[in-house]
Amino acid sequence: MSFTDLQRRITDAARAQAAQTVAHRRHLHRNPELSFEEYETQAYLEQQLTDLGVPVRQVAGTGLIAEITGEGGSGNVVALRADIDALPIQEANETSYRSQRAGVMHACGHDVHASSLLGTAAILQGVKAYFPGKVRLLFQPGEEKLPGGATLMIKDGALEKPRPAAIFGQHVHPPLPAGTVGFRPGIYMASTDELYLTIRGRGGHGAMPHQAVDPVVITAQVVTAIQQLISRQTDPTLPAVITFGRIESEGGATNVIPNAVKLQGTLRTLDEKWRKELHQRLEKLVTGIAAALGGSAELEIGHGYPFLKNDEPLTRWAWEEARRFLGEDRAVELPIRMTGEDFAFYSHHLPACFYRLGVGNPDRGINSPVHTDTFDVDEACLETGSGLMAWLAVRQLQG
Repeated sequence: MSFTDLQRRITDAARAQAAQTVAHRRHLHRNPELSFEEYETQAYLEQQLTDLGVPVRQVAGTGLIAEITGEGGSGNVVALRADIDALPIQEANETSYRSQRAGVMHACGHDVHASSLLGTAAILQGVKAYFPGKVRLLFQPGEEKLPGGATLMIKDGALEKPRPAAIFGQHVHPPLPAGTVGFRPGIYMASTDELYLTIRGRGGHGAMPHQAVDPVVITAQVVTAIQQLISRQTDPTLPAVITFGRIESEGGATNVIPNAVKLQGTLRTLDEKWRKELHQRLEKLVTGIAAALGGSAELEIGHGYPFLKNDEPLTRWAWEEARRFLGEDRAVELPIRMTGEDFAFYSHHLPACFYRLGVGNPDRGINSPVHTDTFDVDEACLETGSGLMAWLAVRQLQG
């Protein structure tokens, strides 16, 4: 089959499948489940894959692995990944498909990722005669929660027997309009560690601070000093971030000095060696300042995801293939991001390409960021997402 005929076949299949893909997305959006609790989601996805005639097995607790075997002879394996978990957010949208679970919402687009991959499965089933090898579909739980479902998928053999030659993942991106995609070769996203810090002092009366050891004042010193790990100890050419998003005292009032203050934050960088060094310097800094001011500090670091690196040759190839499939102006370059993704684990095991799927439509008021209670997508993105993933898989296997 010629390049043009294959492109038309996949494009037509994505269009024909679009209504069903939207229906999948709306079902998943109505019925979100939190990380590692995606039992109904798993059952729904498994049934849809079985109905398509795609062999599927359960892994990683609530995850799935499915494989579609081409009829073009033996060949490589290409993996496609979608995450399936939701967030603890109460949805504010008033739509026919709004979340039916109080306090839980697909606010990061994982319903789009999963339904799009279902659409890709349907397309690939119809073009099996035109590619060799296998396409391995990974429906992964727990992207939003440490240790990250990717680690469990890998542990359960998602990247083995045989080892995929490449893996692709896509993620919704509201700043890009629906119908477009974005790529970034090389290092793309940051490592993500969670910080849990307790500063202990000795409580007392606010009018007699000399009889207490004020952990609030110590905390103020610590937070300010920590920022110098970034501004004065990190190479200015190396992106790094330390942010504390929550600070609360244990007790305390307008005239009461508390015994302790607890902080929660995040540490992010794009270099694994410096990440490890920051962990050590952070521990030394907080304990040293607290001790110098008469208190103490306890730091717990929740080791999160590594930085995400897009294989440069693979990603440049995928970018060019997206231009050919969608059009020259519909595949754009992305900047580096300091957000994190557990797809990063896959990228440290084999050639990987993690790209962005445009979902925005400002004219319709669809432009809220991910992780907000008003997040939504222009569902035209699903035709683009399912078609492009099928195209990349087939073209990669064709060599």
